[in-house]
Amino acid sequence: MTALTLADRMSTRDALPTAAERFGVLARPDLDYTPEIARETAPLYEKVRAHTPEIEWPVYAPYVAAINRLKRERSAVILAHNYQTPEIYHCVADIVGDSLQLAREAEKVDAKIIVQCGVHFMAETSKLMNPEKTVLVPDMRAGCSLSESITAADVRLLRERYPGVPIVTYVNTSAEVKAESDICCTSSNAVKVVESLDSDTVLCIPDEYLALNVARQTNKKILTWKGHCEVHERFTAEELLAYKDADPSIQIVAHPECHPDVLAVSDYAGSTAGMIDYVKGKRPARVLLVTECSMASNVQSEVPGVEFVKPCNLCPHMRRITLPKILESLTDMTGEVRVDPAIADRARRAVERMVALAN
Repeated sequence: MTALTLADRMSTRDALPTAAERFGVLARPDLDYTPEIARETAPLYEKVRAHTPEIEWPVYAPYVAAINRLKRERSAVILAHNYQTPEIYHCVADIVGDSLQLAREAEKVDAKIIVQCGVHFMAETSKLMNPEKTVLVPDMRAGCSLSESITAADVRLLRERYPGVPIVTYVNTSAEVKAESDICCTSSNAVKVVESLDSDTVLCIPDEYLALNVARQTNKKILTWKGHCEVHERFTAEELLAYKDADPSIQIVAHPECHPDVLAVSDYAGSTAGMIDYVKGKRPARVLLVTECSMASNVQSEVPGVEFVKPCNLCPHMRRITLPKILESLTDMTGEVRVDPAIADRARRAVERMVALAN
């Protein structure tokens, strides 16, 4: 039964309990699940049907409809990371992708307002690339364990300890840290960035595992920092080998933020964009994405016939971004991200060098 047929059976507004009555969410008269809302959002529900039970759609649909209407009225664009939940990724986002894709697209968007459905450092990066635009993050508490693992003062101390050694900083960092760096990188271009530098030794910070995985692919000496992603560091090689023992045909596709031992037993390792491209290109019968759990749900609808095995590690920071918070942010213009101009100019140079290299 689709949302559309459900709406067709509603003879009056009271035919079904409201979302607030059924699920105890925000009670707003303009967010009732009406037949009109059901018909308007029915095509979007088809995109998330495999992951969103029909009984839950009356909660999401009014928010989806309200957000999509409001972003048009405000000339806003919604950028969503691959780790966002399906109802955000498929139903309200205008642009989706990994950190590099979003950084590149943020520079091109023709909108007055950017709503960053991701974590705070991503919103800061969008602001760096669009200093004249308003950038909103629906929850200012959406942080990142990697970003919080290092400070600008730490980077300055590294410069003192390793004079003349270029510093490559992962985009999963604050603007203050980027400002102290020579160039940024993402998981998809880290090796390319390191190879572009005229130095035999490179500081690759703050993700230790990403740096170690880069070191396996270059002859340069890579110096590391002990920062880790709290999602990816939980995966182990033993865990993945157990899946392989149970089904040797399963394809294991891992993110470079995982421990090198995890990548060693994987069939492919790459950025979130690379992982998606691999699955779409190879179309394995069964695949295990060694990354944040929501990405498997988002990709699954685009590759029918592929079975996704989900060791469900969730990012608590990405989970802070919800439809109600997106609507509130757009309605009240809350969660505006600001970067000190003196810091922004220096941080922007590091990001622009990365984007120019990617282009």
